[in-house]
Amino acid sequence: MKFGTMLSDVATSLFRKPVTEEYPFERREAPGHFRGRLKWSMEKCTGCGLCAMDCPADAITMIVLDKKAKRFVMRYQVDRCTFCAQCVHSCRQGSLEMESDIWELAGPNRDGFVLYYGKEEDIAGVLEGKAGPNAPEAAEG
Repeated sequence: MKFGTMLSDVATSLFRKPVTEEYPFERREAPGHFRGRLKWSMEKCTGCGLCAMDCPADAITMIVLDKKAKRFVMRYQVDRCTFCAQCVHSCRQGSLEMESDIWELAGPNRDGFVLYYGKEEDIAGVLEGKAGPNAPEAAEG
């Protein structure tokens, strides 16, 4: 780099406002097609488990309590997820989508990175280990 070019760059930078964004004080909205945390619609789900089978990161576990009564619990491990949206494309019922507004997912430890979706009483049963054949799978983590 030539010395004259460098001096002109320094002089221009002295009189220009910095382009640094003051995050987290000034937040910008994420684009609409951004892939954030997974969102599950319990009403549309049939419990087929295609989302769990097709997840390359093994971040989803579908725990079927009673298929006829549509009682399912979905365990989603955010820290394993690669946000590829393969589960969304695999879901035939359209019960999964990637949220574009929840994307700040960093944390100082792994607590809070395992999410359970479903009815409160079903989730409580899974966490207590009273969920049937999938109970040992659901209690770990």
